[in-house]
Amino acid sequence: MNMTHSGIITIVGRPNVGKSTLLNALVGEKVAIVSHKPQTTRNRITGIVTRGSNQFVFTDTPGLHKARNRLGEYMDDVVRASIAAVDAAVLVIEPIPAPGEPEMQLIERIKALKVPAVLVINKIDTVEQKEKLLEVIAAYEKEHHFEAVVPLSAAKGDGVEELLDTLQVYLPEGPQLFPEDMTTDQPEKVMMAEILREKMLLRLNKEIPHGTAVEITRFSERDSGIIDVEATIFCEKASHKGIIIGKQGAMLKSISTLARRDMEHFMGTKVFLQTWVKVKENWRDSMAAIQNFGYTED
Repeated sequence: MNMTHSGIITIVGRPNVGKSTLLNALVGEKVAIVSHKPQTTRNRITGIVTRGSNQFVFTDTPGLHKARNRLGEYMDDVVRASIAAVDAAVLVIEPIPAPGEPEMQLIERIKALKVPAVLVINKIDTVEQKEKLLEVIAAYEKEHHFEAVVPLSAAKGDGVEELLDTLQVYLPEGPQLFPEDMTTDQPEKVMMAEILREKMLLRLNKEIPHGTAVEITRFSERDSGIIDVEATIFCEKASHKGIIIGKQGAMLKSISTLARRDMEHFMGTKVFLQTWVKVKENWRDSMAAIQNFGYTED
């Protein structure tokens, strides 16, 4: 009888290095939202990969950054807490031979907790001279002795299987933590909210999406299998509400159409989506509001 191995591996790194893209590539489907804007991920997202008798439970964390509000402080707390009580950590960096303050903070945390860590150099498809990667490796090896270094391109899927091969040695012997057909522990309502937030990040200008939150107020299935989703988008200013809605509702319609398509793909059935926009001033500095929108450390 084959023994099963399963373990929890956290993915950490500065904002916008491709942590969520890597998680999706590892899982083989979209479980974390992705955008080119930093601080896209706000909570700990779990992706589950079952490979034969091995089960990897990956957690994708917010990027470590300088907090500017209570939500930012919460996100930083999530990153620091995520490195504790895991079987291994994956530090994701860009191919730049100069560790910055966020990387150094994470390395210090890894050292303090004595967590086995693998260095992942992402976006290697952007490097023309591959020998430049040796400079990156040397710069990071000066700061910490990593168990392994894996160069890859999460966006293209190159090197992802090699990373799984590398990480499987850190999975302790024991029962699988989730059913083998599960790919995420995120409730469906949470995934619907995150998909809608991703489309705002895609369609709106730089600052507005970071001041938005999504609450799913209805999630129900008809006898026909169609799923009804009602969502409220909260923003911090009345002027932002006008931008989100757009001229004659065009922007909100565009965001909702893109979101509905992804929701239908995720759920495997037709989705009827209705969206509203409301103003909740300075919600990112209210712990009550932050918790109400589902950002909790449990």
